[in-house]
Amino acid sequence: MEECNTIVEIQHVTKMIKKKQLLLPVNYRLDRGKILALCGGNGAGKSTLIRLITGLMKPTTGHILINGLRAQKDKANFTRQFGYMPDDFLFQASMTAKETTHFYAEIKQVSQRKYEEVLHEVGLYENRHERVGNFSKGMKQRLLLAQSLLTNPNLLLLDEPTNGLDPYWVKQFSKLMIAAKERGQTIIFSTHDLHVAGEVADEVMFLNNGKVISDGAIEQDRHTGLYETFQQLIFESMQEK
Repeated sequence: MEECNTIVEIQHVTKMIKKKQLLLPVNYRLDRGKILALCGGNGAGKSTLIRLITGLMKPTTGHILINGLRAQKDKANFTRQFGYMPDDFLFQASMTAKETTHFYAEIKQVSQRKYEEVLHEVGLYENRHERVGNFSKGMKQRLLLAQSLLTNPNLLLLDEPTNGLDPYWVKQFSKLMIAAKERGQTIIFSTHDLHVAGEVADEVMFLNNGKVISDGAIEQDRHTGLYETFQQLIFESMQEK
């Protein structure tokens, strides 16, 4: 892999909080224009890794670079490199979808045309005058996705983006991600749904209890029987919670 083509570089990153190891050493490089799925059940370390990549959490050891930048050295430029969708967020319930998206558009200095465009993309344009407090979980998820798309970022970091989505919108999410890749965007998203990962990802990283148990091109695992093993691990971890 050529250095100049690497958009995300994870160098021996670990995370420990109060003597609890949340993430064991991770080393990874992701090329531009690729989609990486972080797969695992509850407590696997997926959200921890995404928060570390965004700079919201500081690694206990190691470094993360996006386009050669580190959060600790150039926070402003670092955060401009990506769009981020957290796994959960408490929107202002009294604001409409239009007001909410407009608020983020102003912060990110994008046009009205763009925030209307992303509401169309996530199927919320017809609901733009409804208060967010009346939205279902799936609609709030789509609104979260919309704000992450506003700036056409080179990199999308999406934490459990399909949680709460109905089957139709899970399928639409896959289409949106493939379209983003075709525009040249790079995507990292976390999921416990191997079907979604298999539909859109070029590469997959399987985590279990904070440990990377497999990573690389998704085709490597499709034909080796590892998918069934990982699915069982995910199922068991979710049953324990």
